[in-house]
Amino acid sequence: MKTAWIPKLISNSTRVLAMVAGLVLMVLTIAWLSGMFESKIAPDWNARGDQQYAGEPTDVVHEIRKQAIEEAVGTLKASSRTVVSSKLLATIDEIRVTAGEQVVEGQELIQLESKEFQSRLDQAKQSLEAAIARRAQAEKQFERVESLKKQNAASPSDQDLALRDLQVAEAEESRARQAVSESAVQLSYTKIIASKSGRIVDRLAEPGDVAKPGEPLLVLYDETSLRLETPVQESLAVKMHLGDEMKVYVDALDQEFPVTIDEIVPQADAPSRSFLVKANLPKSNQLYEGMFGRLRIPTGQRRHLCLADDAIVRMGQLDFVDVVLADGVVERRLIKSGQMGMPGRHEVLSGLKAGERVILHAESAVPTPDETNIE
Repeated sequence: MKTAWIPKLISNSTRVLAMVAGLVLMVLTIAWLSGMFESKIAPDWNARGDQQYAGEPTDVVHEIRKQAIEEAVGTLKASSRTVVSSKLLATIDEIRVTAGEQVVEGQELIQLESKEFQSRLDQAKQSLEAAIARRAQAEKQFERVESLKKQNAASPSDQDLALRDLQVAEAEESRARQAVSESAVQLSYTKIIASKSGRIVDRLAEPGDVAKPGEPLLVLYDETSLRLETPVQESLAVKMHLGDEMKVYVDALDQEFPVTIDEIVPQADAPSRSFLVKANLPKSNQLYEGMFGRLRIPTGQRRHLCLADDAIVRMGQLDFVDVVLADGVVERRLIKSGQMGMPGRHEVLSGLKAGERVILHAESAVPTPDETNIE
């Protein structure tokens, strides 16, 4: 009875040992899966082997200076934009332009219904003819009274009355002429013409619609006034000046255009910490309002290493180069490459030094470029 606890102790110990063994096995499995028992390549790993340089084509790593560029994205907008509307309340008879069409100053754009205004002009002309006749009759009457007055056959009151009738007739004739002029101007408003040359970008009405005074019917802009409007971070904007010449890259055209800084709005936007900069674009049939552009702002020069693409050996996501050392030994070295500096050459961020020779692996080796010609 006193030894009955011994089997129970052995059973408990066995379970504990099994749990510990399972835990150790699990830890070792996780360590193996994470690569703890495998050798790793250090960031500054240089593999020095026994391979000797055998006369393969080589290139020299160059240290060059390149213009540093910052980009500010913006939108092409027209500084000269015109909204075409009517001065009359009338029905639209015809719209003679479409969106995208180029128009010139003085070109007829819209024809409004003109019968009512033509009728008013005809009535005004008839009233003018009647006023002219009354004025002519009043002149004759006044001349007759003047003649009788000289013969003492008319009283002063007759003379005053004739003069009054003449003045009234002349005033009525003047008013009738002004009514004709006003009616003619209103009739001219039934033909809406372009006040300047430009391109139609929006058509907001159709024939049969009623045009109301001040309501937009067409929108046009002067394509020669296109400019890029872009917010520029304040650290760059404060160094820019009116008249500075820069470049704008338009993604849709994959093309650069020269621009001149035309305006810098003298107020920073607090949330974005930027200034609105406007740059004039040259006239081009390829550019349209609303397109996306990148203002390329030079920010000085920077130095970096330049390496031929044919020297890079890619293994997965890693880049290696074979460096020829002074004693002729070929050393495979891990590098970090950057942006393309020019066709066929890349920027090197780490792993190489200026002046080192690297082996070119392409069938046709790229000749070493002159440092002065590298951009």
